[in-house]
Amino acid sequence: SNYYKMTKILSLTALAFITFLFSLMMYSMFDPVANGMQLEVNIPWIATFGISYHLGIDGISLLLIMLTTLLSVIIMISSWNSVKSGVKGYFISMLMLETGMLGVFVSLDLFLFYVFWEATLIPMYFIIGVWGGPRRIYAAIKFVLFTMFGSLLMLVALLYLMFMYHSFAGEYSFNMIELYKMPIPLGAQTYIFLAFALAFAIKVPIWPFHTWLPDAHVEAPTAGSVILAGVLLKMGTYGFVRICLPMFPEATLQFVPLISILALIGIIYGALVAMVQRDIKSLVAYSSVSHLGFVMLGMMALNVQGLEGSVLQMINHGISTGALFLIVGMIYERRHTRMIEDFGGLAKSMPVFSTFFMIASLSSIGLPLTNGFVGEFLILLGTFKANPVYAIIAATGVILAACYMLWMLQRVIFGKITNPENEKLKDLDLREKIILIPLVILIFWIGIYPKPFLERLEPAVKNIVSIVNSSRTASEAGMSKGYKCVGDRCATHTVSIGGK
Repeated sequence: SNYYKMTKILSLTALAFITFLFSLMMYSMFDPVANGMQLEVNIPWIATFGISYHLGIDGISLLLIMLTTLLSVIIMISSWNSVKSGVKGYFISMLMLETGMLGVFVSLDLFLFYVFWEATLIPMYFIIGVWGGPRRIYAAIKFVLFTMFGSLLMLVALLYLMFMYHSFAGEYSFNMIELYKMPIPLGAQTYIFLAFALAFAIKVPIWPFHTWLPDAHVEAPTAGSVILAGVLLKMGTYGFVRICLPMFPEATLQFVPLISILALIGIIYGALVAMVQRDIKSLVAYSSVSHLGFVMLGMMALNVQGLEGSVLQMINHGISTGALFLIVGMIYERRHTRMIEDFGGLAKSMPVFSTFFMIASLSSIGLPLTNGFVGEFLILLGTFKANPVYAIIAATGVILAACYMLWMLQRVIFGKITNPENEKLKDLDLREKIILIPLVILIFWIGIYPKPFLERLEPAVKNIVSIVNSSRTASEAGMSKGYKCVGDRCATHTVSIGGK
């Protein structure tokens, strides 16, 4: 029975590892200086409505693909001992979830994007609802209801865009590149932007749409929390970057102040609530609300530094917070508790564990020489250029992050061992070290030498910023959409503000 179980586990883990190898091949084939989409595949699917199996990547999607495939392998290995029942269903759900997330990041057809977006919902529901904690059903249903509400809004906006493109070009199309070039009156842009933005804001989640996240994190199994924080939330931020900014630039400019203020509230609120948590997993969950506020703030700076920092911080958050959730899961397997007061002095009984814990926590804070510092620095730099007041307020979030993370470290791994159950805890075994070492390498690699990552982001980021800036210039001249370039293809169209 155990042999059969391990055979299933290893074979399904091997599939995730093969996918990771393919992503490495993709990384090696990617040209960091080329503009536009690369490795494109475009096969007609439902030709009547202009739907195609259209895939492609740029630097933004490339890094998110790499993060997804790496974390998928790590969570599969981390689940070898923790899943006791329904092993096959659990690992298949993880692979289905990985497929959906990768599909979102490579889709260049808006309908295909929506299909993959929805495809992530079912496996995540089962991962939380079947293999989660005591309140798993409540958390899973809450997750589904929030996400479905956003998805419904997205579907309505998607259909509206389809008919709008038909009126413009005389044919149906969901091709994102073509939709970027379609002139959309400001009034229509506003409504469509709101529909997409609400769907993405719920997924990020931006305050005040965050209430589903702590429940989902706390009740999900360790691997579910890792992939939820590491990748699934990035689908929301990616949606803003891939769809909202380049497709609805004038509407984006209208809502920059509102989204920036919500991001700032999320930064401060998430940090303050994290400070009063007694459960380590809850603390890390609320820290995600704060960190993703930084991601949205940098994005809304609408300059190269802010957007580059925003995308890089998506990757950094996946690495650092993913490592923290893995570490919390490792100590939970030994003590079956996550309460901060139940620990103390773990550096004496588990020195290797404590070292990994400290590195991941300092990375989350944004200590220099770690990945978090590079992302937060670029975000604050870009935000300061756009609005110095926002940058000053956001900087307090960095200080608060140091407060709650160092407070947690002090009580969990430092000091004296006050609980006898912590004296004889086994330190990390080889499998657990193998899980964490790649993440630690990335923490220091990005922190010390971020050039390979930033140079792959730069062309895509500059392209998006140029689209928004050209729209800003056109709007200032009294036009809704003037001269607009996407990659090497451009369109000129003039529509008066108001859409008449």
